[in-house]
Amino acid sequence: MLHSTPLQGLARRTIPSPIRDLLRQNFGRGDAPIPVGGVRFGALRRLTPISREYGFDRGLPIDRYYIERFLARSAPDIRGRVLEVGDNQYTTTFGRDRVTASDILHVTHGNPKATIVGDLATANHVPTATFDCIILTQTLQLIYDLRAAITTVHRILKPNGVLLATVPGISPIAQDEWAQYWCWSFTQQSSRRLCEEVFPPNAVTTGAYGNVFAALAFLHGLAANELRREELAYRDPSYDLLITIRAVKPGLS
Repeated sequence: MLHSTPLQGLARRTIPSPIRDLLRQNFGRGDAPIPVGGVRFGALRRLTPISREYGFDRGLPIDRYYIERFLARSAPDIRGRVLEVGDNQYTTTFGRDRVTASDILHVTHGNPKATIVGDLATANHVPTATFDCIILTQTLQLIYDLRAAITTVHRILKPNGVLLATVPGISPIAQDEWAQYWCWSFTQQSSRRLCEEVFPPNAVTTGAYGNVFAALAFLHGLAANELRREELAYRDPSYDLLITIRAVKPGLS
């Protein structure tokens, strides 16, 4: 968390709360123009990021902060038999006793936690209408054939089953084992249109988190705990850092 200056501390002690709130609404986002030459970059004036670990080495990554907020709001959907990619951390954290069975998908052999091995774009071996919920966080950008992947997700969901997905908007590109798979970044528009090719349009809801400061911090590898809560919460639709998707498979008529 960024520390306040002595002057800010004095202001909090001497300015009445309603006036502080008014000042914060009008000036707290730094909307006042800065003249050319007046920008002070400080520690951000560098050609390499502060961290290349997405913030994992400094605390909770900013995109993970947003993912957890999305899943916390969507927790009632995480129920019954749930499929998650890589591990089942979010299934157990947000599904709790609503989950009756937890499956883990991994694209290759070697993950001892995986109960299913395969690529969502070619996962014909996964039975149809199997899952009540599929949690797909930061995965679709790694799949070239997105249409095939979404078609598979729709097929393996049960009627009334729910897809909860997140995809990157503004993001560093992975340089680890997943670098060779990274194909896409998204907008709300592209995410919605992709899902509406398979799910009914009225069953697809997208959202987004982010603003220019959160995006800048995320690109530098800073963690969520290094920003103020209001800095993370402020939403600017020009800077989609993380896109969220909720899509429901129609029930049987």
